[in-house]
Amino acid sequence: MQSNKTVIIFLIKFFGTYMLLFLIYSFYLSKNQKTAAVLACAPITKTVAEQSQFLLNSVGFNAEIEQHSSEMSIKLFINNTYVARVVEGCNAISIIILFIAFIVAFASGLKKTALYILFGSLVIYFINIVRIAVIALAIYKYPAYENVLHSIVFPGIIYGITFLLWFIWIQKFSKLKG
Repeated sequence: MQSNKTVIIFLIKFFGTYMLLFLIYSFYLSKNQKTAAVLACAPITKTVAEQSQFLLNSVGFNAEIEQHSSEMSIKLFINNTYVARVVEGCNAISIIILFIAFIVAFASGLKKTALYILFGSLVIYFINIVRIAVIALAIYKYPAYENVLHSIVFPGIIYGITFLLWFIWIQKFSKLKG
């Protein structure tokens, strides 16, 4: 019976946190994305695109971005070649929400949980910036592999990092550690 109670509490905490954060993020998007005559991505998506551009420029590539004129995305160019588009799903917020919901479901004291959420969210966010820059560069250099890079390799990186952070949380910090 105790085992079932633990699972039910986990599910309530996980889905409750996920739904709350998802609703907050959806509200943010509804107030910050413009879909009328002039398209404009939410500020967080634009910031992620700008930071990816900065990273590419910092390592010696001529990267530029611009708001797409006919869809809700930001175009990313390397050496004047359009290589990728940054959409709302590329900003890692949905993955960070999933990460936070899991950590809250296995909370281990307010301070420890809050610090790990902050640390993990920043790791996911910055790995995502690197991921976007590297995928853009890889597509620029190896356009024939775009589908494999975008659909398999790079999602594996971001989800792999998230899983690793969850694993570390369970093993080192949560109440369930051995």
